[in-house]
Formats: sequence, structure tokens, C-alpha cells
Amino acid sequence: MAEQITGPEGRPRVRGTGGTLRRRTARHLPRQGRPRRARTGTALVAAGLAVLGALGSTPSSALSPPPEGPGPGHPARFVPGPCPETPEPIPGRCGYLEVPENRTREKTRTIRTTVVIIPATSAKAAADPVVFMEGGPGGDAIGAIPFLIASHVNRDRDLIVMTQRGALHSRPNLACPEIDRFNATAVGLPYDAPSTGRGLVRAAKECRDRLTAEGIDLTAYNTTENAADFAALRKALGIKKWNVYGYSYGTDLGLTYLRRHPQGVRSLAIDSVVPPQTVSLPWAWDSAQEGINAVFAACEAQPACHARYPDLSRTLTEQVRRLEANPLTLTVPPPGGGTPVKVVLDGGTLVNLLVADGRLVPSADVPAALYELAAGNPERLARAQAAGATPAVGEFAHGLTHSVACAEWVPGHSKRDVLTAGRRAFPGWPDSVLAHAPQLPFEHDLCRAWNVPDRTAVQRIATHSDVPALIVTGTFDAKTGASWGPYTGRTLPRSTAVVVPGITHWVVPQEPCAASVLLSFLARPTAPDTGCVSGVVPKPFTLIP
Repeated sequence: MAEQITGPEGRPRVRGTGGTLRRRTARHLPRQGRPRRARTGTALVAAGLAVLGALGSTPSSALSPPPEGPGPGHPARFVPGPCPETPEPIPGRCGYLEVPENRTREKTRTIRTTVVIIPATSAKAAADPVVFMEGGPGGDAIGAIPFLIASHVNRDRDLIVMTQRGALHSRPNLACPEIDRFNATAVGLPYDAPSTGRGLVRAAKECRDRLTAEGIDLTAYNTTENAADFAALRKALGIKKWNVYGYSYGTDLGLTYLRRHPQGVRSLAIDSVVPPQTVSLPWAWDSAQEGINAVFAACEAQPACHARYPDLSRTLTEQVRRLEANPLTLTVPPPGGGTPVKVVLDGGTLVNLLVADGRLVPSADVPAALYELAAGNPERLARAQAAGATPAVGEFAHGLTHSVACAEWVPGHSKRDVLTAGRRAFPGWPDSVLAHAPQLPFEHDLCRAWNVPDRTAVQRIATHSDVPALIVTGTFDAKTGASWGPYTGRTLPRSTAVVVPGITHWVVPQEPCAASVLLSFLARPTAPDTGCVSGVVPKPFTLIP
């Protein structure tokens, strides 16, 4: 029977099967989010951060693999090769996995994903390694390695990291610099204005047209093929059993992988959960409500915070309504300094700054930022918005993001459904704000231009498995709400669900207790030590005079 562990805040509310869901990919996704790594603003689609490596720095056209490759009957193969160029040398060996681009076709190209194998630090490493599944979709798996090592994921086992097909360091790379450049200007545009949506869709169409002109089959960049790539990797490396660890979209991928390729899976650990059976645009509002309300409740539980900021929910509603009616235009330097840039703060921008997993506005600063805004000082929020003016162009695979989202998350739910979910989550907010799923605005319009087929019939399916599972969520996560962890555990009877107070998206790198629980789970999948969770409390909130 599934077990649930929570911190001293108590048992979270677990929603029933009627709920609807989504994932950050947008301003990650899913990214696809990363604790204190990404230098991203609330541009209309988020860019994951990493340093361009040997493969990722080359245009996808120059990297296009041969026109023909192994068809469905041809095995994938691992080819040793150089490691990607990163700020710090990768402490392991590297290579490529060569796989068919589209396994449903007899004749298809060969594509490559980059593979890194990092040895265990223990002198007596266990025989079953850990394989990591990055968020996004379209996030930079190689850029996650320092966080995984810092969390000691490779303490007792080798750690295997593979890029998603189409992501940075893969070939082809489905980056969309067209979208990145639009995002850089979008910080100075009204968030939900129709003209902003037209600009985003135009940039996406330019990217799509370029990718398809290069011969890329966008229908092959989906979660089913991603999961098959990992199954092929295990076989190509000759690994009998391994442990799967994924976060954000990587949990959607990990659950799909377990459902479709259960052979060889010793255990599954999922962090910041995106249940594939429920993920959709309306879910964004449910998760946003849960995460934001958890921050407010934690402030209320701290006497000093509650005394200084007595009615955060009402204050947020007032500021969303005020900014949406009368947006602020400011010129401010980005958080890291540099040339000041024009930013627009309206209701939609404010909401998305709060949803962006604590990177732009740390959770501890949220009450202070809202009260400063109410007092006529928007500087903190404006500088956070300005971060999006300097995106890492080409480093996030927006092409993979939208190939997955438009095929697997958007179908089956109308624009009206998104608005209804928004009204349910935040009654009294303007419809112009609620009409757009946080982190994925204008996605219905974009998906019409992206034009990939509906895959919900094969993807929107719950995973039922007796494989031991660890489910980790953070109460402050406004992208993938904490209660969706225990919800997912309902079909994983040998699962342990851990809800960590005061943590946002991607829990393990942010909280040493969560990292220790993961290591304990890897050692004893059916009996992990979760004792430290009861001692985790949210950090004190920032108090302003």
C-alpha cells in the first residue's frame, strides 16, 4: 500500500481523479525549472540554462544526421565519444546513443542523443546505476549534472545522464532562437495582449518552418519515443537493472517509461510530479493555486510574517486586478546588472513571476514583493521581469517543448476549459489573466501553427506498477502542485510519497533532507528512511520595514 510522509505542516489535500493538469515547460516546464541555475525571466516560453557544448553550439542543419538510418527492426547503438564542453569538465565518460528518428516508419533517419556516465564516488559501487530524466520537455540534462553530483546522487551508484532527443547536445537540436529572441522583447510587452500572442505564434511558426525544412520529423519528438530511447540505452549499455530518477517533465517521461518498458527497472524516483494521465493546460491553474496558497499559509504560520503581511490573498487579488487594468512600464537593470531594459508589469506578468518556481522571486521574498508593489514600489518585481531580456539563445529546445505539449497536453481541453479552471482557482481575477495557462500562454494558438497530431490516446494513461517508487514534492511548487505526488501514488502500491514543506520545483537539489531520502530509497526501495522530513520547515520570510 502506498505510504505518504509529510512535514509538520500536515497532510496535503489530495485531489480526486476529476482534476486536470499541466507541466512547466514553459516560460519549463515543466522547463522545463532548475534551482538557482536558470537565468530566465517570464518570457513567453522559458529557456533552460546551460553552456553550449560541442553539439549544441552548432545549428541543427549542420548537425542533421544522414537521411537514412536504422528502421524499427534495427537496434540502437552506443558510440563512445567526447564529452560536451561545459564550464567545469564532466567527471565521467561520454558518448552518443544512435536511434531511429521515427520508430513507426521503415525508413527513417538516425538521430543522436548525448550520454554521460559518471562513476560512483563509493569504492564499493552497487551494480544497478541511476539514470536521470531531465525536465522540460527540452531542458538541458547535461547542465543538471552539477546539481545531481552536489546532491550525491552518484554516491553509491554510477549516474547515467542522457539528453532528450532534440534537446541541447543532441542532434538534431530543436532549439528555437526565433522564440528566444521574441522572449527577449516580450518582457516589454503586455503579457496577454493579442498582439503579444501573434508575435509568439509568428516566432514559433518561423522555427517550425525552419526545422521541417531541415528534414526534421516533428511528429517523432514525443514522450513515447523519448521513453523508447531510454529503453534502447539500457540495452545498448548491457545493463541488467537500473534505477530511474526524473523531475518535472522527467516524471511524465519516467512514468511513461515504466508503463511501456518495465523490464530492467529496479526502482522509480519522481520529483515534482507531472502525472501523464492528467496533464493538460487547465492543470496549470490548479498547481498555481496550490503553490501560491501554500506560500501564503506558511507566512500566516510565522507570527512575524503574519503581523507584517496580514492578508496576502486579498493583496494579490488587488494587485492582479490593478496591474491588469493599469499596467506599469518601467526601465530597470536586470538582476545581474547591465543595461536597463523596458519591462511591463501587468496582471499576467505578476502571476507568472510568482509561478516561476522561486528563481525569479524567491518564495521567501513573495510577501515583501507584494506589499512593496501595493505601496507603490514595484522595483523588486520589475527587476525579476527584466531577467528575461537576456535569454540564453539556443539553449532550450522549444521545438521539443511544443512537439510534446501540442500533441499530449493541449488536445481535449478548450480555451474555455482553461478559463473555467482559472476562475475556479482564483475567483475575482480578470478573465484576460485567467484565459491563459500560467507558463504556457497562447498555447492553443501556437499549437495550430505547430501542427502535430493528437497523441493523448496513447499518452494520457496512468501508470500501474508494483515497482518500488519514491514520490517527492514541495509544498511551494506552483508549477506541479505538491498534492499530485500522492495522487500519482494511488496506482503505485509500493510507493512512498514525501511532501517537503517550503520547497519549490525540483526538490532534491534544494533540500538536503530530500537528497538523503532519495539515497536511502536507492539503497532500500521498499523501506526508505524518511525521518528527516518531519523536521523540515519553511525558511523565515523577508520582512520589510
